[in-house]
Amino acid sequence: MKVLVTGGLGFIGSHTVVELCNEGFEVVIIDNLSNSSKEVLTRLKKIVDRDILFENIDLKEKDKVVDFFNRHKDIKGVIHFAASKAVGESVQKPLLYYENNLTTLIYILQEFSKKEKAAFIFSSSCTVYGQVDMLPITENVPLKPAESPYANTKQIGEEIIRDLCKVQENLKAISLRYFNPIGAHESSTIGELPIGMPQNLVPFITQTAIGLREQLLVFGDNYPTRDGTCIRDYIHVVDLAKAHLVALKRVLEDTQESNYEIFNLGTGTGRTVLEVISSFEKVSGKKLNYKITDRRTGDVTVTYADIEHANYVLGWKAEKSLDDAMRSAWKWEQKITSNKL
Repeated sequence: MKVLVTGGLGFIGSHTVVELCNEGFEVVIIDNLSNSSKEVLTRLKKIVDRDILFENIDLKEKDKVVDFFNRHKDIKGVIHFAASKAVGESVQKPLLYYENNLTTLIYILQEFSKKEKAAFIFSSSCTVYGQVDMLPITENVPLKPAESPYANTKQIGEEIIRDLCKVQENLKAISLRYFNPIGAHESSTIGELPIGMPQNLVPFITQTAIGLREQLLVFGDNYPTRDGTCIRDYIHVVDLAKAHLVALKRVLEDTQESNYEIFNLGTGTGRTVLEVISSFEKVSGKKLNYKITDRRTGDVTVTYADIEHANYVLGWKAEKSLDDAMRSAWKWEQKITSNKL
């Protein structure tokens, strides 16, 4: 069975490709390499020991999307990761985010939804919730106004899919609202590989520890939390990748309760920035040079998931710990810095 993974050379996408291949799916990757590298494809083939189809396509070019689906009429499922994803950058470049994250989704759905049966998994985000009033966050809480253009593109993306599912019974979709993915594959062959300045906490931690960055900046220590730093629900990327496989099977096997479903993906436990730093220092044996600085625009104070819906309805649960994730991220950083890939 052939599955398209857009953004499949990115952090979460590449780990999901591994899980799909391990389950016998034929995978086609689309990636425009704007935030990834062609080298990831070579590493993926090394892990799964099989060929993987790849096409370098910018999904904002509608004619190329149409041509792709005309050439790959046997695609049964799409897992859509391709999007710009940095909260801070989206505040500075809102039009880039609206164009890249929404037009690509629309163009794919326009073509893929023409099929008699279309299974679609959407890479959403906990940022759709905004600053909630109650914790942990369930899928049913009313969404607050988005705190950033990035978050708004995820809210709008979900609305687009929901509206389409209402009028097209052939389209069956699941939106996965994941919290904060971290870590790397156990082989240290793939992991998070930001281009330029890291936008996420963990690669900034590992790059600081390895000496690529002089200092780690912690954005704010005056939040109303147990140590003053923001709280997030950090989930191992391998656990997250496995959830996409479970979700895809649920749609393909037609076991959904409705043709559009939403699930939180997290651990159910919130960790502060300083607790993540402490975990890294414990598993690596290295002290980090970090500095408290001003708050960052677009950041919410606390987010962590209620995961009962994913556990009992989707049939998935995170298995790896924060220490597991930090240990794998550190091994990955050491390997890529030593150029031993």
